[in-house]
Amino acid sequence: MSLLRPELAGTQAIIFDLDGTLYNGDQVIPGAVETVRRLKEAGIPLRFLTNTTSRGRAALAEKLQHMGFPVVVDEVYGPPWAAGEFLRSRGASAYLLVPEGALADFEGVPLDDAHPDYVVVGDMGDAWTFPLLNRAFRLVLEEGAQLIGLGRSRYWRAPDGLRLDAGPFVAALEYATGKAATIIGKPESTLFEAALHDLGLPAERVVMVGDDVEVDVRGAQRVGLRGALVRTGKFRQADLARGVWPDLLLDSVVDLLTS
Repeated sequence: MSLLRPELAGTQAIIFDLDGTLYNGDQVIPGAVETVRRLKEAGIPLRFLTNTTSRGRAALAEKLQHMGFPVVVDEVYGPPWAAGEFLRSRGASAYLLVPEGALADFEGVPLDDAHPDYVVVGDMGDAWTFPLLNRAFRLVLEEGAQLIGLGRSRYWRAPDGLRLDAGPFVAALEYATGKAATIIGKPESTLFEAALHDLGLPAERVVMVGDDVEVDVRGAQRVGLRGALVRTGKFRQADLARGVWPDLLLDSVVDLLTS
C-alpha cells in the first residue's frame, strides 16, 4: 500500500511551506513532525520553501530541527538566501531592509546606504518606521536603485493575530516610485524553480503543500506543480472563493498520508 493518499499517485517529491503548514509560530502542527519523518523514511525527497524573511536558511533549519523535524540546511529555501545569491552573482551592492536574523544570507554582498545598486525589502515587523520607508523611497526614486521585494505576501498569522507581511511595503514603494520590484519570494517562480532544479524532477511529479491559496497554491500551479492547500495557519473558508482551485484540500499535512 502506498504511503501517500490515492490523489497523490505519481508524486515523487513534496515541497512544504513552513509557518502555518508545519508550525504556527513556535507551536508544531499536531502530527507534522511524524508526517515529515515518515515521508523521509520512505525515501520521498522533501524541500521546505518559505516566504519567511525574519531568519536565514541556517536559522530556519535550526528551528525546524529544534522542533523535531529531520531537516538539513540545504533542503530549506527562503527569500533572503535567494536574494543574496542574486546579488552576489551580479557583484551588486544593496541597502537592506531585512530583519537582523536574515543578514547571514547576505554575507558577501557590499552594503551601501547612499548609492546602492538595489534596495531589498523584507518583513521588518515592528522595526518599520516612516524614516526607513522614506529612505528606501528616495534611494529608488532619486539615486536610481533597483527594488527587490522578498515576497508579495500580504499578511501572516502571528501568535497575536494577523500581521502585515513585506508585500504591502513593497507595493507602497512601487506605487510611490513608479518602478516595479523584482520579487524573489513566492508566488513568483524563483524559489519554486530553485527547489525543482535541486530535486531534478519534472514539475508535474512534485506537490507544493501550503496554507496560502494564492502564494503557495497559485504560485506553485503557475510553474506546473500541483498545489495542496491545508486548513491550518492563515487558511480561511473565504480562500476557496478566490478563483484558485487547489489540486487537493487537506485538514492538515497529516492527511497527505493514507494512515
